[in-house]
Amino acid sequence: MRSAVIVFPASNCDRDAKTVLAATGLNPVMVWHRDSELPKVDLVVLPGGFSYGDYLRSGAMAAHSPIMQEVKKHAARGALVLGICNGFQVLTEAGLLPGVLMRNAKLKFLCREVFLRVDSNTTVFTKSYQKGQIINVPIAHHDGNYFADDATLKSLEDNNQIAFRYCNEKGELTDEANPNGSQMNIAGICNKQGNILGMMPHPERHAERLLGGADGAGMFKGLAA
Repeated sequence: MRSAVIVFPASNCDRDAKTVLAATGLNPVMVWHRDSELPKVDLVVLPGGFSYGDYLRSGAMAAHSPIMQEVKKHAARGALVLGICNGFQVLTEAGLLPGVLMRNAKLKFLCREVFLRVDSNTTVFTKSYQKGQIINVPIAHHDGNYFADDATLKSLEDNNQIAFRYCNEKGELTDEANPNGSQMNIAGICNKQGNILGMMPHPERHAERLLGGADGAGMFKGLAA
């Protein structure tokens, strides 16, 4: 499998993503946001960071970068797209995933580890996890509060599109375990086809035990399998 990491101005997790993709045999190339052509790849990763300094809204300007037209065509063909943190914000701003990411409930930047419950393991991104499995992954965001209208939330639940939810170490979906106020404790969602996944936590930061944890490695190993 070949992959591409899109680099926006102020991306700061692009090299982290590249390192993990390379380590798991996903053969990454770096693609600048102003490029108008996307290499022939199987997976596109929109990495974390603060694209365009988070002006207007997080991800709003990046969603209109020239390369995003090619990312949309890539996704429309059923090819894989993964948005992590700022990448999730870009996906919602580009209309590739429903809902929006608002300011965290307590209006503070959060950088710590959280527990996630895997609520859907039917996509290529989550297939290496067990449904209901509890994993530990870091977050680092100021605008991670997922919001959607009631109809959208019902559709996400009915169509098994909620991939990850914030939980406690027992897997319980409590308010205390929800770091940013996201509706229904949502940490990550996919589209109906399952080829696009957006998530606020950073699996690439917990992909090697030497660096603090390896629970995120399952996602990349699943993609490479």
